[in-house]
Amino acid sequence: MPSPTVEVEMISMLKVTLHDGSTVEAEVHGEGPTLLLPVNPRPSEGPQADEIRKLGADPALGRSLIEGLQDAFRVVAFDYEGHVLAFPKPDTLTPANITADLLAVADAAGADRFAYYGYSWLALSGLQLAIRTDRLSALVMGGFPPLGGPYEEMLRVTMATYEMSVSPQAAETSWTSTGSSWTSAESSETSEEIDWSTVEMTLTEPQTRQFVTLYEALQGFDDRAAQARVGCPRLCFVGSADEIEYGERWGDVHVSIAGPVVSRRAELEAFGWDVKVMDGLDHMWAMQAANVLPTLRPWLAAKLEARLPG
Repeated sequence: MPSPTVEVEMISMLKVTLHDGSTVEAEVHGEGPTLLLPVNPRPSEGPQADEIRKLGADPALGRSLIEGLQDAFRVVAFDYEGHVLAFPKPDTLTPANITADLLAVADAAGADRFAYYGYSWLALSGLQLAIRTDRLSALVMGGFPPLGGPYEEMLRVTMATYEMSVSPQAAETSWTSTGSSWTSAESSETSEEIDWSTVEMTLTEPQTRQFVTLYEALQGFDDRAAQARVGCPRLCFVGSADEIEYGERWGDVHVSIAGPVVSRRAELEAFGWDVKVMDGLDHMWAMQAANVLPTLRPWLAAKLEARLPG
């Protein structure tokens, strides 16, 4: 009687040196057209996973995305957000340096051409990448509008967060990471009632200042003029309910993610974007793998001429 065969996933591990000399690990899964995926490939565990589940999110979001894509694509996964939080870059987290970091990952993976998918601030990083290189085979932006982006509003939010991080009351500020999106506990809503006061993570001064540096560098960025510099196939998606109201401590700032995409859909399509609006989903739900993969997977396959099994 023949012995049963067991399929073992072969994972290549890479160590990538970034612009400040720090290093980030990347995992390479599958074969096919290369896709850079800035997500944590390792599921959260223990209390951190429990807190993420309380928010209705997936503590294995990165792993779920990888598993949904690796049968058709060569997925290069790296936790860039986790890296910048562990090794803050308070003076150097600029669009140009982020682009250099993403290209360093592609170089380490031996990918002259590659697609990129990012969500939230990692989506806007993808747009900055696209206007600085001709190596992209496809760009996917989730949870951030390619036109009419809320750069001024996000600077106000990050400045307020920075000021709280250096104040004596900083320890009272609660934050949560749900995967490629740092969101104030006081500014978020989901479809379920959540006691946000139970979710605590204090961000340090260097962690918050690096995002001030990023959004300061983006002031004056003309995302409409930038469209002519994006030369690859492009997709953007948002949840229709992705409207974030920041509280009094953040200056009552309203950050509209869905609004610019919905109101400028015809203009986006004229610029060459494929647009998907996910009905009823907010910022957190629109990033979950169950909602992302049905759009992302077939779109990438069509644009990259990848064969989907079955």
